[in-house]
Amino acid sequence: MRSLMFIIFFSIVLTVYSLVNYYIFSRGLRTFEAGSHLRLIYIIGFWLLAVSFVVGRVLEKVYLSQLSDFFTWTGSFWLAAMLYLFLSVFLIDMLRLINHFLPFFEFFQSFEIFRKPYLFTIAIASFVFLLVLAGHINAVHPTVTKVNIDTQVVTSDKKTLRIVMASDIHLGTIISTRRITKIVNKINSLKPDAVLLAGDIVDEDLAPVIRQNLGAILEKINAPLGVIGSTGNHEYIGGAEEAVAYLTSHNINILRDTMIQLTESVYVAGREDIESLRFGGNKRKALADIIADLPSDKFLIVLDHQPRAITEAVEAKANLVLSGHTHHGQMWPLNFITSAAFPVSWGHKLFGDTHVYVSSGVGSWGPPVRIGNRPEIVEITINFTDGKTSGINKKD
Repeated sequence: MRSLMFIIFFSIVLTVYSLVNYYIFSRGLRTFEAGSHLRLIYIIGFWLLAVSFVVGRVLEKVYLSQLSDFFTWTGSFWLAAMLYLFLSVFLIDMLRLINHFLPFFEFFQSFEIFRKPYLFTIAIASFVFLLVLAGHINAVHPTVTKVNIDTQVVTSDKKTLRIVMASDIHLGTIISTRRITKIVNKINSLKPDAVLLAGDIVDEDLAPVIRQNLGAILEKINAPLGVIGSTGNHEYIGGAEEAVAYLTSHNINILRDTMIQLTESVYVAGREDIESLRFGGNKRKALADIIADLPSDKFLIVLDHQPRAITEAVEAKANLVLSGHTHHGQMWPLNFITSAAFPVSWGHKLFGDTHVYVSSGVGSWGPPVRIGNRPEIVEITINFTDGKTSGINKKD
């Protein structure tokens, strides 16, 4: 059943991917003269780029090497370029449709770039290249988001607890040694009491993580109360048991529908990803069952990778829910989709007495590109006072 789900899922993805690429290709091809050298370069170059991501992911399975790295990196950037080329071509087609009823193109014919269509194609490709480059620079420079939460929970222990939360690292070929070292150094600079990793710590394939020994870098996270994580959908897509075993062997405590006591007054419950049944055949427990032994008047943090079960957390009287998954779309305008699909796509929101923070993630999936949002590490300070208010500030 699990294999059938994967086949159906990836068949749909591959079909959509192929159709989008063909649409872009066919529109660009029209702008080059038949038999010209530029047309031949366009045909060969386009399809080499278009197939590179698929080739790279296949090679990672059968021949993990510098060659697979090359195709994966090339294809990942192509995914970002493909999105913006598609939007550009679609916009042009809409303008052509409008021009059919309300002619206005004649005005532009005086410009040379419009008299030679291939120059227009090159101009669009150049713009997309610069946009993707800017998005990559943004993606590799995470910001720190500060969240302050005041609570009425009484403690004889320390009056504040500093937690650093990160989600969606996606360790693998793209998020490798340099990126994860930078992330770990950033986390350590915040001097957290505890670090919480809200799922998608690794990407689908564990082999590139093992090959580069990225777990050894994760072990350098310095948090007196430990590093605690939960599973995400990507752990399940790649094989949750293997991913959890690897992370556990590198000092990350993965909570799988379990709860632990972090301090005298703080408990952390980690939920299996909501896709665990679909991709792993395991139905996750109800939150009420996970926290059945929770003492009264304690501060409960729930790690739940996808922000889909907020209502359940509110009913369980969770104090703080930490999620990721959305990437806030990662690249504009996909943020409109995630904003419509989730109660929170990015940021802090109060549901009754339950604080929810959905991170945009510190890594990236597919393209190492972010446009319209920032990658982030979240620094949460819990103040054990009699107040009920909370504040949120951002800084680079």
